[in-house]
Amino acid sequence: MNKLLVVVVLLIYAGTGLAINLQEALENPARTEKDKALDAKRKPSEVLEFFGIQPGMKVLDVFGGGGYYAEILSYFVGEDGSVTLYNNNPWNKFINKNLTERLKDNRLPNVKNVVLEPADLDKLEGKFDAAVFVLGMHDIYYVDEENGWPAIDKEGFLSNIYRLLNDGGVLGIADHNAAPGTDPSVVGKSVHRVDPAVIIRDVQAAGFTFEGESNILRNPEDRLEISVFDQSISRRTDRSVLKFRK
Repeated sequence: MNKLLVVVVLLIYAGTGLAINLQEALENPARTEKDKALDAKRKPSEVLEFFGIQPGMKVLDVFGGGGYYAEILSYFVGEDGSVTLYNNNPWNKFINKNLTERLKDNRLPNVKNVVLEPADLDKLEGKFDAAVFVLGMHDIYYVDEENGWPAIDKEGFLSNIYRLLNDGGVLGIADHNAAPGTDPSVVGKSVHRVDPAVIIRDVQAAGFTFEGESNILRNPEDRLEISVFDQSISRRTDRSVLKFRK
């Protein structure tokens, strides 16, 4: 490719607000230093590349929390794409201040913030090319009424995610690993982990095809039995990165 053509391509991308690649999205100067400091341990470009996210896609960010991934996705999918950042009410109460700051003054114009209870996800309109569910899948398995986390109908929840995706759409899941064979209703609450075999079983039961796993976030030194918030393992947990397709 000659230099003139390279310049033309760069101008086209700049005019559309589209990141040329995921690394460029990560280097967007509008990102906060706090977010950038997390990149080395979360490896978002590798994760999203494995999921197959592309510019122009419409992406559902499930339990997207404070919007770390939503902002990266916003820059990458560009003006032709969109991001729907979905939280339930408990998650929204927990992260509302941070998310309000991230989205204020329409700084991410292609990001839509949606708050719905999981049972009401069928009210969400439109179709998506992909859904990402990062570090939140374990939350659908346990109940903690005292701390404001009601039971979730996981079968109905996953079925609605399936319904919301276009045919051929991708569901990408990353979560903290629990020891094989552990009860997700127990370890989801106690240590905020889930056995990846449980994820694969339940997502396949919702109709998805399992396409594979990446080892980019694996850590063999993690004992899989302590809380993900323990300082000895925080942000260094053994995590599965799983790809499914409708």
